[in-house]
Amino acid sequence: MHFLSAAVLALLSPSLINALHKTKHTGPDYESLPNQTIFPGPWESNIKAPVNKSYIVPTKIYNFEGAASGAEFMLEDADTTGGISWVIGPGGLITYEFAENIAGRVCFEVEGLKNDPYIVLSYSESPFFADREPDATNDKQARDLPLKFAVTHTGTNCVGKGYIRGGFKYLTVFIPETDVPTEGGFWHDGHTPPQRELKRKLTWYETIGQKLLGWQHPSKNDTAGEPAVVISKIWVNCTSFPSMPNGKAYTGYFDSSSSILNRVWYAGAWTLQLSTLDPKEGGSLIDFNRNFDHNKAPQGAWYSNYTIANGTAVTTDGAKRDRMVWPGDMTIAVPGIAVSTYDMLAVRNALETIYEHQFGDGSLPYAGPPMGAFGEFSDTYHLHTLVGTYVYVLYTGDLEWLKTRWDRYTLALSISIAKVDEFNLLHVSSTQDWIRPGLTGHNIEASAILYDVLGNSLKLADWIGDRSTARLKEWEYTRARLRKGIATLFCPDESLYGDNKGRRGCNGPEKVLPQDGNSWVLMSGAGDPSQVLNISESLRKRWIKYGAPAAEFPNVISPFASSFELLGHSAAGNHDAAVELIELMWGYMLDGPGMTNSTLLEGYRVDGYVHYPAYWAPARNSHAHGWAAGPTTVLMQGILGIQLITPLGETWKIEPHLTKWLSYARGGFATKLGKFEVSISRMRSLSTGRKVEGLNVTIPEGTSGTLNWGGREQFRGSDMSSAFSFFRYTEPLDASRPEDMTQVFSIGDWSDFVPDDEWVRPEIEERPEGVVDWEALAENYKFAEQRYRIWPQSHSPHMGIVEEGERPPTEFAKEHYRKHKQELRKRENM
Repeated sequence: MHFLSAAVLALLSPSLINALHKTKHTGPDYESLPNQTIFPGPWESNIKAPVNKSYIVPTKIYNFEGAASGAEFMLEDADTTGGISWVIGPGGLITYEFAENIAGRVCFEVEGLKNDPYIVLSYSESPFFADREPDATNDKQARDLPLKFAVTHTGTNCVGKGYIRGGFKYLTVFIPETDVPTEGGFWHDGHTPPQRELKRKLTWYETIGQKLLGWQHPSKNDTAGEPAVVISKIWVNCTSFPSMPNGKAYTGYFDSSSSILNRVWYAGAWTLQLSTLDPKEGGSLIDFNRNFDHNKAPQGAWYSNYTIANGTAVTTDGAKRDRMVWPGDMTIAVPGIAVSTYDMLAVRNALETIYEHQFGDGSLPYAGPPMGAFGEFSDTYHLHTLVGTYVYVLYTGDLEWLKTRWDRYTLALSISIAKVDEFNLLHVSSTQDWIRPGLTGHNIEASAILYDVLGNSLKLADWIGDRSTARLKEWEYTRARLRKGIATLFCPDESLYGDNKGRRGCNGPEKVLPQDGNSWVLMSGAGDPSQVLNISESLRKRWIKYGAPAAEFPNVISPFASSFELLGHSAAGNHDAAVELIELMWGYMLDGPGMTNSTLLEGYRVDGYVHYPAYWAPARNSHAHGWAAGPTTVLMQGILGIQLITPLGETWKIEPHLTKWLSYARGGFATKLGKFEVSISRMRSLSTGRKVEGLNVTIPEGTSGTLNWGGREQFRGSDMSSAFSFFRYTEPLDASRPEDMTQVFSIGDWSDFVPDDEWVRPEIEERPEGVVDWEALAENYKFAEQRYRIWPQSHSPHMGIVEEGERPPTEFAKEHYRKHKQELRKRENM
């Protein structure tokens, strides 16, 4: 093999490589996505997207009550040749279960109706809330109002366009015996259904008619006058991922010896698809929307018809809620989208809506519309927009768009640089983040993100030819300052960083060693290289039975912060830990009690219950939240090791890591340049019996990069083959020759090698149960309330100084805690 040193590679700057290699585009175009998958194969069985998203039919009956005969004939694959329909009347209830967590408008084919019927619809992502009341999109009450839908004609009946339910796996359909089916009543879809008349007393002539002429007035047991609906079909028209002509036409894939990893990768991709919307179907926070659309909806009502961006598609935080552009979520979502569906047009539209609402001083809004009008700002989410910009350009090569936003980008960056003070740390002036407490003062997470953004910014400047010497020197200088400042927050006794220099620091009275901040130090490379493995292992030691707890947010297991931890373990070279955590935590997110088995949720409690402690109502948890999709990126970049160095992958780095947990892994993705694909497996030689690891790599023609494998680094120029294969021994020929394991051999004929059927997967370590601090639980609720409060001039980087770790007060947290503690415990025992 022909290997070049890292020093030689450093001479090839990205700008020079871009100038030398003008490659043609043979891969997918994200502005016109393909109709067929780029990588066909057996792994496609893991794709959750339906064949026909406009006609999704339930697969099971989860529950039923009363008068509802024939409901089973609505199911997928049901025998309908006999023409049997579903008849539902007062007291009848059916809860349908779909194969996956889905989204969209419910439709019925009505064969008959009588006596002005209406049906009531209730939606839930989790089976724990699949009943007459839906789960929740708002935080004013524990559950949303069910949807009252008048059936006015035979034929096709669909709920109104505003009543797209953004995420549900369970649909409960019923006709109540009274006009108030739940404690809170119900909502309707825009046309007022007729009300059934109350029973009345007989008139004097009706009484005489009964006695003398034999008239028969209906008895109270007579059902002839009751409403009923005859339904022959029920389906959902899914309006998510509008850019994709075929939801199954993925531009990436992943497959391995771990069925859990495979399912998690595709669950992440499906979560991101469901969270990608038509921009006119966003904004589920209708109480907050009322500041702008002046809606008169009652408390607990819901709909999704707020325009949140321009264009035809936009990526958002979640399918059910908030259906808004949240920059923090994009840091995890954007690379996941890039390596699975390549729906980067939806990403660009999300970034555009943030830049278009940039404040006059250069600060970027905490979130997209309807937020931003009141100056909502977050130091970290401000930086996440800049992270998302870099990742978008890296995977799309859209340098022309970057040039149009470069002035806004650099102005936003200057806002954060100005906050780096004499302590060489970013002095956070906003408490807003991912609803975690303590984000104030000289914070480790914010400082590490800025360190990462500055490194990305230097690359972006190079790619578009910005040679502003003073600006570039300032970025490099600030980066060096941050590295010094971050080092001062290191707590050597725990081999982790403290949250800030104040109360939550190494020597503070409220010492916190945050999951997010320590993960970002690893991700950004801002820490001491000699400490990174120790930091990674210190994070690993904190895992419990259901995942990695967020030390900075009591009682919480956060897939958002844990996605950062996955990326951190990979950056530290601890790929064993990354795979172990995915199987432990994300495996639970698929198959644990109350989960959807198909999408990834926003967060949950340390004892495994689906209550996300940021909100007092467990039903409000989003079970399809893009910030949980970290494994979709990590398995591609860390395990298969496919990393783009310059836009579109014109230069690349491939560094696969099979880990101790896998016998094989394969996968890849495509950009406009073409396919990147890696497969790696444990094998043995038939002729010698020796154990080897085999590697196959495919990269787009005309590109160049480095292969790091087996302790060796090989440079491959653009004129070399785009497909290549190697093997290396995984055990020495004898104990005196350990160098055998560092030799890498090229191979063209694999006939002497077969899968290693002697390999045994290691045992999984048992982890302790998580214990809920019930008194601290109420303290969590204040941060969700704060997120949607109007804080005047909160975007200003010069707002009043906040003490290190100071938390704004709330008057509702303890009231919520007392009111709902019993209800939460009751639901856990169901």
